[in-house]
Order: sequence, then C-alpha cells, then structure tokens
Amino acid sequence: MITERAYTVEPWAVRERDLDLDVLAQSESVFALSNGHVGWRGNLDEGEPHGLPGSYLNGVYELHPLPYAEAGYGYPESGQTVINVTNGKVLRLLVDDEPFDLRYGRLVAHERTLDLRGGVLERTCEWVSPAGSRIRVRSTRLVSLTQRAIAAVAYEVEPVDCRTRVVIQSELVANESLPEPNGDPRAAQALKSPLEPEEDFASGSRLRLVHRTRRSGFRIAVAADHVIDGPERTTTDSESNVDVSRLTVTSVLEPGQRLRVEKLVAHGWSGARSRPAMSDQVEAALAAAAHSGWQGLLDEQRAFLDDFWARADVEVDGDEEIQQAVRFALFHVLQAGARAEQRAIPAKGLTGSGYDGHAFWDTETFVLPLLTYTAPDSVAEALRWRQNTLPAARERAQQLGLGGAAFPWRTIEGSEGSAYWPAGTAAFHVNAAIADAVVRYTASTGDTHFERDTGVELLVETARLWRSLGHHDHHGVFHIDGVTGPDEYSAVADDNLYTNLMARANLLSAADACERHPEQAARFGVDEEESAAWRDAAEAVHIPYNDELGVHEQHAGFTRYQRWDFAGTSADQYPLLLHFPYFDLYRKQVVKQADLVLAMYTCSGWFEEFHDEEQIARNFAYYEPLTVRDSSLSACCQAVVAAQAGHLGLAYDYTAEAALMDLADLEQNTRDGLHIASLAGTWTALVAGFGGLRRDGDSLRFTPRLPDRFSRLAFTLQLLGRRLRVEIGPDKATYTLVSGDPLTIRHHGTPLTVNGDGPVVRGIPAQKSRPAPEQPPHRIPTARLRKGVMSSTWSGWPENGACRTWSRTWLPRRGFRHLADFDPAHQSEAG
Repeated sequence: MITERAYTVEPWAVRERDLDLDVLAQSESVFALSNGHVGWRGNLDEGEPHGLPGSYLNGVYELHPLPYAEAGYGYPESGQTVINVTNGKVLRLLVDDEPFDLRYGRLVAHERTLDLRGGVLERTCEWVSPAGSRIRVRSTRLVSLTQRAIAAVAYEVEPVDCRTRVVIQSELVANESLPEPNGDPRAAQALKSPLEPEEDFASGSRLRLVHRTRRSGFRIAVAADHVIDGPERTTTDSESNVDVSRLTVTSVLEPGQRLRVEKLVAHGWSGARSRPAMSDQVEAALAAAAHSGWQGLLDEQRAFLDDFWARADVEVDGDEEIQQAVRFALFHVLQAGARAEQRAIPAKGLTGSGYDGHAFWDTETFVLPLLTYTAPDSVAEALRWRQNTLPAARERAQQLGLGGAAFPWRTIEGSEGSAYWPAGTAAFHVNAAIADAVVRYTASTGDTHFERDTGVELLVETARLWRSLGHHDHHGVFHIDGVTGPDEYSAVADDNLYTNLMARANLLSAADACERHPEQAARFGVDEEESAAWRDAAEAVHIPYNDELGVHEQHAGFTRYQRWDFAGTSADQYPLLLHFPYFDLYRKQVVKQADLVLAMYTCSGWFEEFHDEEQIARNFAYYEPLTVRDSSLSACCQAVVAAQAGHLGLAYDYTAEAALMDLADLEQNTRDGLHIASLAGTWTALVAGFGGLRRDGDSLRFTPRLPDRFSRLAFTLQLLGRRLRVEIGPDKATYTLVSGDPLTIRHHGTPLTVNGDGPVVRGIPAQKSRPAPEQPPHRIPTARLRKGVMSSTWSGWPENGACRTWSRTWLPRRGFRHLADFDPAHQSEAG
C-alpha cells in the first residue's frame, strides 16, 4: 500500500521524485504505457528489481482448468488468463563490470515522469556503484498510439566524474519468472513458462523471438531493432537462444560522453498465421517504425494526444489533486481502448494481470460512456468485439435453456471464465450494459451504418435473453427472478431493480431498432409478434417498492432482511468478501457497491418520469448507510447521485475517492494493475455528477452545480458531429458550440440552442438542502477540505475529537483511509 505521498501534484504529469522499492509494483501500474493492443508495465529499464514483470498483448491468454469441489451442469470447464508475453523493454546495464542494480551501491537521485501530453515515460537517475563509479542514466519510453504494433525506448548512459566502461545488454526475454500468488482472489493465476519456443534470431542490431502458447495455441512474435550512438570503438555483438535474444553494446566513456541506444520493438500475434508469416509481420512493423524514426514516433504521439486533449480535457479549478487525477484517468482510459480494435477493454486495461486480464460489464457501463463523448471510434470497435463473441454467447444461452445470447460475466475471448455461479451465471445484467452502450453510441454519433451492421444484432440477441429469462405472473406483471445485480453481496435474487430497469430499456430499444431497420430485423427472424412481446414485457416489468418505508427495494424483499452488524465489524475486516462467508452476506442488508443507486443514474429517465427528486433523495439516504464500497466501481456512482440529491460535499468526497483510487492505492491492489473503470468514473463523477450530464435520446441535458471547493469546471463533449464546451461556475453555466451545426440541449429543464454565434450563459438555481445521509462505520469517505482551507493544514480538533477538515492529501501519508479510522491520538505523529 502507498502510505507516503508517492507522486507530486502537477496538472499534466505524474512525477515520482524518489524510488520506493516497497511500492515498486504499484508504481509499475501507474507508469504503465499501452495503446489497447500492446501494454508495457512501468518496470525499470534494467528489468530488476521489479514488482510484477508485465508485457501484454490484448487477446493473448492461456487456458487453465477451473477446479470445482463438486462439478455442476453449466459450469465452465476452463478459465482464461492473460500471460506475460516476450518482454522487449529490457536494457541491462553494467558499469565497470558491476550490474546497475538500484538495490546496491548508492542511489543519488531517481525520478520518473509520466508525461500526459507527450504520452511518454521519462526517467533520470544518478547512481554510484559499489566500486565508486558515478553515472547518469536517462531513458524515455513510449507505446505508440499511431503505430499499433510498436513500442520503443531511448536509453542513455553518461559517466559523471571518471572514465567508465559501460555495457548495455538489450534483450527480448520470454517466460520471465513471476511472483507467487498473494491469496487475493482479485489477483491473476500464475502460469509457469506458458510460451513454447519456435524461433530465435539475432543478427547485427536485429533481434527476434517467436513462441506459441501451449493450450490456447496463439503464436507470438516480437522483434527489435536498434540505433546506437556512442564514441569511436563502441562495439556490438548479438546472440540468441530459445527464450532470450540479446544485443550487447560496449563502450568506454569519458566524463561528458554518452552512449545512447534507441530500441524499436514490434509485437504481433495470431491464432491462425504461420511462423514465417508472423516473423514477416513484425519485421514489416519494424521497417515502418524505422521509417518514422525515434523523433518521428515522438512527434506522432504528441500530435495524437494534442487532438485527444482538445476534445476530451476536463479542467478543474480549486483542487489540484483532482485536476491531475482526472487527466491521469483520461490518459489511461484512452490507452486502454485507443487501438484495441475489436478486442476487449479489460478491467485492468493492459497495466497488469489483475482479474486474469478479463473484461467485465465495467467496460460498457463505466468506460464506454467516457469514450463515447471523447473517442467514439474506440467504442464502435469495443462493441464489434462483443458482436464477434456472439456465437459463444448464444451457445451459453442455449446451455442455460435461454433464448438469445448470454454474454459472459468475465472473459477474454468470449466464453464464460467465471467459476463462481452467482456472479458468473446469474449476473445477466452484462447483457443490458452492452445494449445500453449500443444505444448511447448510436444516439451520440448518428452512426446508422454501425446500428444496422452491429447494433441491431446485439440488441435483438440481448432482448431475446430477457424475454426468455423473465415471465408474466397471473396479474400480467413481468418478473426476472434468480439474478445477481451489480451488488455482489446480494446474489440470485428476484426482481433486482437495476436489472429489471436495464432490461426494460434493452427490450424497448431492440423493438425500436427493429422498426428502424426492418430488413435487418427480418434477417434475424424478428417478426411483429416478437417485437410486441418485448414491448409488453418492458411495460409490465416489476419495480419492487416498500410503501411503508417509501423507498425502492434493491430487489424484491431486500428491505425485510436483517441489517448487517456494522457496529460489530472492525475496520480491518473490510473488504467483507475476504473475511466473511458469502452465505452470510447474501441474507443481510449490506451493499458491496452501488446497485439501486447506480440505477438512479443509468435509468435516470425512468426515475425522473415517474418520481420526483424527493424519491431519489429518499432512496439515496436509505442505501447510503448500507453501502460499504468494497468495489472500486462504487464511489463514482455514489458521487453522481449524491450531487443530484443535494449532497455536494459528499459527492466531492466520493469523486476524490474514485480519482485517487490508484494514485493513492486506496484498494491496496494497484500492484495488479489500474482500476480502469474507476478511472473512467472520475470523469463520470465530474461530468455527470457536478455537470449533471444526462442523455435524452439523441440530445443532452445538464443540471450543473459545483461543490464549494471548485471555482470552475469545464469539459468538452462530442455529439452528432458537434463539439460542445461546457464551463460551469458557482452561479452560472456557459455552453459554447466549438464546431458543427446548431445544437439544442436542456439546462435545468429549459431548452436552449447553441450555435456559432457565441456562448450561451444561464444561471444555476439554488438546490434544496437536505440532511446529510450516514455511511457505515469505518466506511465514511475521507473528507476533502472545503473552500478557504489550505490543503496541508487542519483547522483544529472539535470537542468530540473527530477531525472533519483533515485533507486527503495528508491522510494517505499515514495509511488512514477513512475518518473513522483516524484518532486524535495520532495528532502529534501526523503533524
């Protein structure tokens, strides 16, 4: 866990000024580079020391058996695990015959910087060897956003005060040793030496390795080429064996002289292509990269990101940490999907092996909304991947006795990879998340070709599942029983409200799409009777409600369950899933992550059509004391609805929790990779929470309001070929059409049209004040300082001894995650 402040707060960079080997694995995730196809963890250039070596290719996995104490019908037989492919990052260094290893000698200075504008990881280091040789090392690393197969490193060594012999060993390494599993079920399966050698090559400055996975049968090729710049008599030598291909560069440097190696690395994989074809593929990719050259790759990267930031940047005035964090989030979400190109966007992106590299419903629910309004092309590609996996989803539905397609709870290649029945099979809401993403993308882009060629099929097959899964009772009410909603502490329940409302939207959207595209509907065998049945089920879906309490039920009967014994649960017993049996969690009122609260955001149109703001506030107040946020997906959802319910300070605290999930390692598992959905949730909390963004068909509406700490929030959205800039202040909002045809939107319910004539300014009405809801003990979000209080001070201790103005800037330094964990006895230590 990161217990000291690890990174400086800067608007366009994440900078680590010191190297802390105890949290090296966490920093490797933070400094990971990817383009959605290739992923390199932020390992040190020399390969060691490391926390978790990681080089990944999206879609490459190995199969492993899923063990069961007792097998059952419909249980998946094998799981999929992302593997660490051939590592092209490694540049080992010897200084006067001593290995450059930061665990030995004396480290004078070490700094790494993730440049969010340039899309590169920069490193500077000064080190004294055990024998007294002092050197400087500089490196710059990138994974190209424009050349899909390419990653590259520029590595430079300079002696400081004496003549020094330097040897650089540039390597391709396969089957690296990985750390043993730590017992966390969220971590990956460790597979020993998953790559079987097929070809090794080294000649001149060129290296190449080709391997094949044992069970999944993927062929992986990685090749490297080098440009070397050093003094005269610099020599090179190359060699290879089955798992290592190496170029050795040797030189003697005087103070002021430098040895520089520019390394281009090409990656490719296939389940069908031959070994010679794969070798040729990576060699061709290297040739294209060499044509651009190192500087060309840098220039292409900067140009790509300049365009992205022009349409995606979020500006936050009043909290520098959140400003940095939201740009960090946008950068990593872009990296996760930019060049995925009909591959999944995993929960960890390509930053680590957590969750075995699987994709979940996280992608469609949390990541794709951000990308829809900032980088929509990547959304179409992600949904085409879902379409490509329809054969497996149809087969799964048939196995379960259902119609349509049952998309997997977790997967890499499309088949179900979960060995846990309540989540792996009963969490059907992944279907509705996919349908929701289809509708959002189509409405926001007007891409009718996508809707016809991809969207209709996905909507039809997901709708068919709901119609076969649910049933009408004798009153005609439509029920969907025995499902698991987003809250995994309530499993196999009847009429989960989130699932029912999302299924309702799915059924109606499918019927509407079939009306717009009758030829496609006929192609998939949809007739008027089936479409009418979808509409009937949607309009009759059961919405569980407790009249006595005046709140909606998370699922039928949820409010009659016994409440969890929060008072008897200590701070160190969270997350509950690691300390209590699921059986006990399932029969109590305790919520792992926003479920009904999430529904009030994702199905906001239904709630606002049939209920007023008071109902939304009552629901939020009821579920807030039950929600323990044992999932990183929860805080951003709670931030959105807290802002809507009038709790702007609480929404601000939850926004910070989502934003700092990885930069402060709040879940203590950033070592396994970043939480891509929580990072996307930072954007959601700001834009949908404080910006009040909601979708009305193919239009947008806003109900902006800022917390006290923010003096300004600004963001840009892409919609139907237009670019809309929204700027929010304490008492007014400004809407500017940056490009495109006039656009009609709503501001606090009132229509307005923006065009090229200039900004449109509207006032922000006051919000009704409501009593602040409670949270479970030990799960109170860390309170951010409010406006007018410096971030590195506190305002004193109130009479009850509870610190209420201590900044999140300081709490992570001592490992205090929640105010309830902080005691005045720590005052002198923290001060």
